[in-house]
Amino acid sequence: MKFVFTLAWLLLAAAVQLPVATRAAESVRPGEIWPDNRGRHIQVHGGGILKFGDTFYWFGEDRSQDNLRSLRYVACYSSTNLTDWTFRNQVVKLADPENLGRGWVLERPKVFYNAPTKKFVLYAHIDNGNYQFASVAVFTCDTVDGDYRYLKSFRPLGQESRDIGQFVDDDGSAYLIFENRPYGFRIAKLSDDFLNVEKEICLIHAPLEGGALVHYNGLYYVIGSHMTGWHPNPNLYATAKSLAGPWSKFKDLAPPEKNTYGSQSTMLLKIPGTKTTSVIFMGDLWRPETQWDSRYLWMPLEIGDGKLSLPEPREWTLDVTTGEAKIK
Repeated sequence: MKFVFTLAWLLLAAAVQLPVATRAAESVRPGEIWPDNRGRHIQVHGGGILKFGDTFYWFGEDRSQDNLRSLRYVACYSSTNLTDWTFRNQVVKLADPENLGRGWVLERPKVFYNAPTKKFVLYAHIDNGNYQFASVAVFTCDTVDGDYRYLKSFRPLGQESRDIGQFVDDDGSAYLIFENRPYGFRIAKLSDDFLNVEKEICLIHAPLEGGALVHYNGLYYVIGSHMTGWHPNPNLYATAKSLAGPWSKFKDLAPPEKNTYGSQSTMLLKIPGTKTTSVIFMGDLWRPETQWDSRYLWMPLEIGDGKLSLPEPREWTLDVTTGEAKIK
């Protein structure tokens, strides 16, 4: 059943963060308010997905209006079908750990599970207000949705790092993707315990951020966004047979005049199933003046034979068992 909201109600809900009416979640509706089990708009901006067991965990920046301004928050939600989401915890509630001053940021959190240590490791971009600290923050926790403990911050491989992305290959090896202006963006392998960035795999010489990776049918596909702040732009993709490259020329992910339908890439989520494998584009529809009301653009990608295309956003469904995604 669909619920029809008046414009006045939407504006009121966005302004004061009232609970929104819960809709049936058998489908994904890009750009709409996406309510959790409490009826509140999901707060996981710049986020990423970790599958642990049969459950998906969505982590991201919690920009709720009632958050304390002195703290930075990361929220965690869970789902077994990627459409119905249950709020689990504000897993990070952090005061300025590095004395970065007013306006400090904690952005794009991504969580990895390290099987040998049985630890959950959270990476995020940490910075001061003018983006000169340019580092990663590292947190750990014994449970997926517990309170994550801040460990440290550092510049991976001694390089500036702003937007970050995560990638776990089919063999379980874990990688951090980070924007390193003016050189481009780097793909780097994490250490065995995931607490450090151990080795550079590749520097992609392109001035892009919002890096996201997927391995599909023997090819690696990487996506990046131009550096235009909060403003959307035409995201690009390239391919390679190896993470180390060489990488192809970058091409448009969608018609360039559409500016990626107003979104910016944050992750490529692969859903292998009994019938097929789908790859989901996860993007943010930023609303800088009302960040708590920023929306999400998730769409199944057209992928294969070195080609990648983001369809125009429409309502769609996903069967996580069969891997089938169907656009309505």
